[in-house]
This record gives sequence, C-alpha cells and structure tokens, in this order.
Amino acid sequence: MAVSTTNHRVPVPRDRENDYTREAAARRAEFVRERTGASLEHVSSYSFDPAITTGNIEQFVGAAQVPMGLAGPLLVNGEHAQGEFYVPMATAEGTLLASYNRGMRLLYEAGGVTTTVMDDRMQRAPAFIFRTAREARAFGEWLSEHFDEVKAVAEKTTKSGRLQDIEQYSASRMLFTRFNYTTGDAAGQNLTGKATQAACRWIVEQYPGIEHYFLEAAFATDKKSSQVNMLHTRGKRVVAEATVPDELFRQIMRSNTDLMYRARQVSNLGGFMSGVNNNGAHSANGITALFIATGQDAANVAESSAGFVYTERRENGDYYYSITIPALIVATYGGGTGLATQRECLEMLGCYGAGKVNKFAEIVAATVLCGELSLGSAVVAEEWVEAHDLYGRNRP
Repeated sequence: MAVSTTNHRVPVPRDRENDYTREAAARRAEFVRERTGASLEHVSSYSFDPAITTGNIEQFVGAAQVPMGLAGPLLVNGEHAQGEFYVPMATAEGTLLASYNRGMRLLYEAGGVTTTVMDDRMQRAPAFIFRTAREARAFGEWLSEHFDEVKAVAEKTTKSGRLQDIEQYSASRMLFTRFNYTTGDAAGQNLTGKATQAACRWIVEQYPGIEHYFLEAAFATDKKSSQVNMLHTRGKRVVAEATVPDELFRQIMRSNTDLMYRARQVSNLGGFMSGVNNNGAHSANGITALFIATGQDAANVAESSAGFVYTERRENGDYYYSITIPALIVATYGGGTGLATQRECLEMLGCYGAGKVNKFAEIVAATVLCGELSLGSAVVAEEWVEAHDLYGRNRP
C-alpha cells in the first residue's frame, strides 16, 4: 500500500526526552500502520531493550529478523584463532550454509585452515591545497619532518588508535595523504576521523600557505573497493591457506585436483578479462553472512570482499589453495558488536570484546576459504545448479 499524501511533510514521530524505549518504538509502529496499512507484527517483535541501540540507530521501530544457521566445525590453525569453531551465518540465500558447511568438512579432513594476519591499518585521507605545485611539494617535505609531532596530536584523541605513517600522493597543486592507524579492536573509521581532524587543525596552525584542506578526499576509499587498499591494506590483511589431497576431493566433493586447477586457470583468465577485484568465487557471501550475524558494518563488505586467490597443484596431486583478503574491516568492540544477538554470536566464537579482533579476522578468512573450495568443487562437478534447485527454492 502506498503512503498517503498530504500537502505538508509528516515526519516520523520521536520522543525528544527518550527515544529509545518500547513505547517510542510502538508509537512509530502505529504511525506506520496508520500511514501505510502495514501491521509490522514481526518487525515489532524483539527480545532486547531498545536502550542498547543508542548510538547504533535512530528512530528505532523494531528488528529485522534474518534467518541464521550454523556451519562447522571449522578447524583453524591460526596465530590467534586455534581449534574448532561453529560459525553463525545470517542469510536468506538457500544453499549458502550447506556450501560453507561442506567446505568446512573438506578442510577439517585435510587438517584445517592455516590463517595469518599480515597487516593492520585504517585510514583517513585528507587533501591539502596550495597556490602552486612547488608549495605542495615543500609541504610534503615539512610533513615528513614533523611526523612525530603530528602523531602526538592525533593520538591525544584516542585510547587505542596509533598513527603508523602518512602516505603522500601529489597531483596538480594538491597533496593527497593517507593517515594510517592501527585501531585496536574497533573497526576504526570514526576513531581515525577524529584523530586526523585534530592533526589537520594543528597542521594548519603550524604551517602557513595552506589554502584549504578537506578531511577526507576519497583516497581512503571508505565503503568502496580500490586498488590502493588492495595493495596497501585497509582493516586487516589476512591470508587463509590449506593443502588438500586429491583423494579428499574425490571422496567428499566428487571432484579432483586436476579439474579444480584447470577450472582455476580458466577463472583467472575470465576474471582478468572482466576486470574484477577478486579472482575467487564468492567471498562476499560468507563475509556478509558473518557480518550480519556479528554486528559488523555490512557496507564494509564493499572493501572486505576483495581477494587474491593463488593455487598450486603439487606433483603428488595435492591441491594448495590460498586466499588473501587485503581489506577485511572487522571489529569485536564498539559499533554493532554489543547489540544483543550480535554479541551472542561473537561470544559463540569466543570473539567478543578486547583483544579478540585478530582472532575474529582469522575465523572470517578461514570461513571464506571453505566457501571458495566448496563452490569451486560444485561448479566443476556440475552440482551447482542442482544444489540451488534442491535447497534454494521456497516456492512451489
């Protein structure tokens, strides 16, 4: 039913005293019913106190109940994640859990997934504008010489953020920069914004000749995939790798390593021709399902789903498979991680709270690897369409 129209704007009702109560949410649900005819019976059914959503959402009306399943056990041989994990995945796509679960079985039998966090950095990317290119160059030299002072100013705004370095890229009479931070267990976009703003204000006070600066000039590529972040890292850079005997592919996946490797070569060429940012199969599927379940910022899938797949077929027939995720943006503290069901899912993985973010990153990467091998096997065994037809249909 379409929303009824009037000759003036009718805003969503709010309680300016306390807008995070069941009563305030109920008033908004009634408003929806009056304006559209929709009852919101299920949206209005939730188990947590709306007060915990303060800082996470505005004009709270209820909860979106996404089906959630468990995949596992996932066996991880990481530096931070070690042992077996049952992975919560929230999705409405049939066959997704079954596919990841099958990949987890394969790699469990192969001895597990080895995971390594290679790098950690989050950016804010201000641009500084000058009268001439030479002035921009001179400023870049000054910025390098005064890095320690800039670092001290930026870090005064945060308990967990640490400024690692400042990249510089010149164009015309502008100097584009990337302030690179480590951010502890937070994803860090807000942290880096606050810290870099303080640093920029100090820079402008100290350095004459800056015509203007913009706190973010799109070089951090927030919520967008980019080549610069695939090369230089945004969030966590994680590698997941495993070696699987040919016999296991034949027993579990009804495939073999020779066919898998040939298909991989074809996929690499197809990906190159189409200009993709990921030469794998579907890492966004597993990452999104995990992000929704655990309270991550789902829009960060735009960056986090980039990936580099590398494979080898060994002389003995074993298949080495790795995926490097260069911009995995995850958190175990802050943001949506403290919401009721999201916290439970992180606790299920032993990943809620301080000191757990690298463990969570390794679990995400290991899950992705399982999904890559499972879908790849289904494609070469010609079971992909049949699986969706069997498990992915909810219509007669």
